[in-house]
Amino acid sequence: MSDLTFKILFIVTVFGISLFIAMYTTYAERKLAAFLQDRLGPNRAGPFGILQPLADGIKLFFKEEFIPKVSDRFLFILGPALFMCTALMTSAVIPFAPDLEIGGRIFPMQGTDLNVGILYLFGVVSLGVYGILIGGWASNNKFSLLGAIRAASQNISYELAMGLSIIALIMVNSSLSLRDIVDQQTGLNWNIFYQPLGFLIFIVCAFAETNRAPFDLPECETELVGGYHTEFSSMKLGFYLFAEYIHVFISSAVLSTLYFGGYHFPWVSALEPGVLKTALGAVVMFSKISFFIFLFIWIRWTLPRFRYDQLMNLGWKVLIPLAVLNILITAIFILF
Repeated sequence: MSDLTFKILFIVTVFGISLFIAMYTTYAERKLAAFLQDRLGPNRAGPFGILQPLADGIKLFFKEEFIPKVSDRFLFILGPALFMCTALMTSAVIPFAPDLEIGGRIFPMQGTDLNVGILYLFGVVSLGVYGILIGGWASNNKFSLLGAIRAASQNISYELAMGLSIIALIMVNSSLSLRDIVDQQTGLNWNIFYQPLGFLIFIVCAFAETNRAPFDLPECETELVGGYHTEFSSMKLGFYLFAEYIHVFISSAVLSTLYFGGYHFPWVSALEPGVLKTALGAVVMFSKISFFIFLFIWIRWTLPRFRYDQLMNLGWKVLIPLAVLNILITAIFILF
């Protein structure tokens, strides 16, 4: 198998896994929410309701397509497509397992190992908000526009704190490549032990960036009907909802990669390169991702929604000063 063929197969596989995990995260969320609220959740479509995500997808696909007369048709279609594309592009630089070595040939288990992988990640994530802004503005609906403006201001506010928290991590690891950062965390030498404050800031910002509760102000149904996707129906609405779960999956993968050693685990790291090490590394990586997805769901159904002024105050008056303080502490630690 040529390197190009393997690369194409790997990218298609990651694309499929992202869609599959996003689809079944909806099922996990509904089941966990039902457990926390002492009810059953989906239990009709298939055994234990396991086919419910497929039923939801088919329903969205066959629902009537509705585009408001007063909307900008081209931008109305572009918004959800852009949001979905940027969500899927972010997985390109994440290393999901140790390199696969077969017969002396090495196949990297990563879309591409950019030496500025973190900058690529932040750049693509920043583009995602344009999908929300375009969709909210093109709807020509005041509730959609308010939701889109909220999303933009929220993303800008929390990206600053997130970026500052990453600066301290880069100072510790001396690299912008996600592969290098993972490979410096062999065994239990994880960044969470060196950057606990940075991790706390990053995970709070991740909740805000993915528009998840308690930071789901852009789609706050009690105030804005459905927020930026109020006017959307059929698969356009499905793209917005689906992309949110892909963002949860990618955020969980990034958290695992940057702070929890990625695919590294003490006895897995000690194995000789080969199929077994790659397979076990992938299992370790996806176990960590599953834990963080569970955390996203658990917090959504546990904490109440912030008021908008509280959201902004937390971003500008608490997280940014803490992130700057974390950089200073890290610099002092490295020097002395």
